[in-house]
Amino acid sequence: MFRRFSMFFAALAFVVTGGALTPASGQAAPAGPPALTLAQAQKMVDAAEAEARANSWNVTIVVSDVAGIPIYVRRIDGAAPRSWDIAYNKARTVVATGMSTIEFGRAVQAGTAQMIENGITFEGGLPIFRNGELIGGIGTSGARADQDAQVSRAGLAVLGG
Repeated sequence: MFRRFSMFFAALAFVVTGGALTPASGQAAPAGPPALTLAQAQKMVDAAEAEARANSWNVTIVVSDVAGIPIYVRRIDGAAPRSWDIAYNKARTVVATGMSTIEFGRAVQAGTAQMIENGITFEGGLPIFRNGELIGGIGTSGARADQDAQVSRAGLAVLGG
């Protein structure tokens, strides 16, 4: 009985796709920017943490995908609890605008961009590009804004950006 249902659904899929049945392993990747992997996000956070520790800054670092969903988060011991929310919103602001948080802040101040909900307008959030396409964002919080940006740049440097 199971075999009959399997054959029925396979035939239905064949008709619905116009005869284009391919095994899952052979399917093409979805269109859009290349994904930021967990391994890449972890390397970025490792490098960012090394920069923060070298300067004795207790920060939280968030790397998100292009949808603003966190891929990797690290809160260094001693980082303020609120630093998580700010680091996350920095990464989210970056992917929502395609700009660093400081660039976004300047654009809002100049009237060339609209403020977004929970948008961050000071340093510490940087976009992650690959081949000119936005693939994610990195946000750091817990030190001064320029120090947060320094930590985020150290993480971004791992990808050559």
